[in-house]
Amino acid sequence: MKGLRWYIAGMLMLVTTINYLDRNSLSVAQVELERRFHMTNTDYGYMTFAFLLAYGIMHPFMGRIIDLLTTRRGMALAVAWWSVANIAHAFCRSVFSFAALRALLGIGEAGNFPGAAKAVAEWFPAKERAVATGIFNLGAGLGAAIAPPLIGVLILRFGWQAAFITTGLIGLVWLVGWLLLYRQPESHPLLTEEEFNHIRSSATNISSTEPTSPGIWKEVIARKELWALLIARSLTDPVWLFFTMWLPKYFKAERGFDIKEIAMFVWIPFLAADLGSIVGGGISAYFIKRGWPVILARKTALLISAALMPTALPAVFVGNWVWALVFMSIPTFGHQSWAASVLTLPGDLFPKRLVASAYGITGTLGILAGSVVMIVVGKVVDVSSYTPIFVAAGFMHLVAASIIWLLIRSPQPANL
Repeated sequence: MKGLRWYIAGMLMLVTTINYLDRNSLSVAQVELERRFHMTNTDYGYMTFAFLLAYGIMHPFMGRIIDLLTTRRGMALAVAWWSVANIAHAFCRSVFSFAALRALLGIGEAGNFPGAAKAVAEWFPAKERAVATGIFNLGAGLGAAIAPPLIGVLILRFGWQAAFITTGLIGLVWLVGWLLLYRQPESHPLLTEEEFNHIRSSATNISSTEPTSPGIWKEVIARKELWALLIARSLTDPVWLFFTMWLPKYFKAERGFDIKEIAMFVWIPFLAADLGSIVGGGISAYFIKRGWPVILARKTALLISAALMPTALPAVFVGNWVWALVFMSIPTFGHQSWAASVLTLPGDLFPKRLVASAYGITGTLGILAGSVVMIVVGKVVDVSSYTPIFVAAGFMHLVAASIIWLLIRSPQPANL
């Protein structure tokens, strides 16, 4: 099969789409649930906190599990877990039960990005990793974009329970395809010799037979590059989590949208996010093809993406909801363009045997910061408005880009 690595990237995009579809089912369904179960913004904040707390805590552990089980088995375990947890939401009857199942969902979903990052490191040379990462990260915006119309239609036609059952079953269908398709490049029966040589032709790939170390986390933590990524993601991940989990509520509360209007229009900022994933992966690839060092190309792409984020500010001040959608679409585009590079950096900076563990650790602080931010958002919105949240969201990426430029200075990554 020619171009098998791109089929792998496509599978990773699909599972990331399902990941975001499952997690965003609640953000759309809450429009119906808050009426049935009398939920406040603070209640919703606690439910999202439960998901993100479990998601953040499990991130490094799922990364380590995937390193131990292999990418194929580790991803299979993660997807099976979160799909069943999502289906179980249909049986919830209280804020507490929703919060408990959100935590279980978060445990499984924590495996998606570490597993995808490891798969990209296994199947792509450095010059193609940002593009491959952009492709799989396209699923984040795609899942968030699909959620409003799909969940809205399911709720209107079949009831809110169908939103969780249907999306959970989709994950189990993907799992079958994954187990049939994915293998290591060294043992894949469908991989041509030409493509295998291409994957392994660059010195940027460490052999899968490289010995492992029992102190793998200690080895990862000792690298200064990890701390730059930790700080940067702690500033920027909460911004994306706010967009994905709160935009339907914002348009209901501040722009008067009902469930039909949410289904019709709130997918637009996430379509822009998909475009950002494609463009972001292409920016650093463009510079690398012209001879730039890999890390310099990544850092430049991050800075360009961060410069788009302050457009979040006018979104809350314009009177017309159409302009609000436009101004929100630019920062969602910018964040996913940012993510295409920042999610690629662990594969550039760490040996392949450390990639999933390194990714899991770098994601943890950002997700845990996001979990706290979800409670803060709920309380701020209940007592004030969305304005302070959007103002803060506009500047976090510029601060994070400055930190990466200052702390990651090596002209060549550690595993080149």
